[in-house]
Amino acid sequence: MKLSKLLLATSALTVAGVGANAQEMADSMTLVSWGGAYQDSQNKAYLEPYLEAHPDVSASWDESSAEAVAKLRAMNEAGNITWDLVDVVASDALRLCDEGLAMELDFNEVLAEGDDGSSPEDDFGDLLINDCFVPQIVYSTTFGYRTDMVGDTPPTSVCDVFDLETYPGKRALQKRPIDNMEWALFCDGVEKDEIYDVLGTDEGVDRALAKLDTIKDQVVWWSAGAETPQLLADGEVVMGSTFNGRLFSAIAEQDQPIDMLWDMQSFDLDGWIIPEGLPEDRLARAMDFLKFATDTQRLADQAKYISYGPARDSSAPLVGQHAELGIEMAPHMPTDPANATNVHLYDYEWWADNRDDLDAKFQSWLAQ
Repeated sequence: MKLSKLLLATSALTVAGVGANAQEMADSMTLVSWGGAYQDSQNKAYLEPYLEAHPDVSASWDESSAEAVAKLRAMNEAGNITWDLVDVVASDALRLCDEGLAMELDFNEVLAEGDDGSSPEDDFGDLLINDCFVPQIVYSTTFGYRTDMVGDTPPTSVCDVFDLETYPGKRALQKRPIDNMEWALFCDGVEKDEIYDVLGTDEGVDRALAKLDTIKDQVVWWSAGAETPQLLADGEVVMGSTFNGRLFSAIAEQDQPIDMLWDMQSFDLDGWIIPEGLPEDRLARAMDFLKFATDTQRLADQAKYISYGPARDSSAPLVGQHAELGIEMAPHMPTDPANATNVHLYDYEWWADNRDDLDAKFQSWLAQ
């Protein structure tokens, strides 16, 4: 999939001016993220250093990113935007930008240059998928499995998830169509480069759901990223999908009997959007924090706490050891060559266009 940037809108220059020149900044912020190990890494890498440098500022977290689109729609309709900066996945950023719920930004005006002198646009490159989204990390959704529950032949293919005979037991899958539909088609014989063509047809949707039907009664459906590591730790599932950083935490930090299945890991981006409609003082504070939190050093610092790759090219050489464990983090990144031999390139734009329709069909199938 080719990631494209839209042309910068004139309004972005106005936004940049507000962020840079406003004399009054709000003394508090509400930041929205996902909770768990990921939010903790943001807190340590971005927020704590920012608050230390700005002792008169306070901030609180709202763990509602999974509902960001619906909640921002409702806030906009009510004319009451209570969030200042929202962490979202790429496909949600596309929807929010298209609907006018996220602000358009001139990245070279509002973000810090790379430590190597590169412009923000060059440093982030193709990860700037639209004019509203400032990426922080490259992560993947992949599978973990209990090493003591898979016998002498651990799973090596994502299609082993559908093999109940060789690997009996419950599976954990996210309660959404994204990734599940693609994995189902791939394991039903569809070539990777044809998955979205097939999924774009009614027959393709039915085919994916039929494949998922083969394991449906053995699936525990999860909504929060922390659920699968806990289900694995408790031995309630033999394998399950979740975000690679959550699995790293369970394996490296908690020493659980879990290993990772990188095959067909689904690459994705996570990053910030600023809601449209903030008053000037809150917008100025959000802009100031955004510039700080997405500079070269801060994105590299996040990798000290979780195994997600920084979105800036200039940050990659600064990725070192885990802050507490002292282990090198680079081999645990989804982008490490050893982990990326068979990668699923998640199509943000396709899902932004088709998400609402597929969500409805998927939820209807779940209810059957």
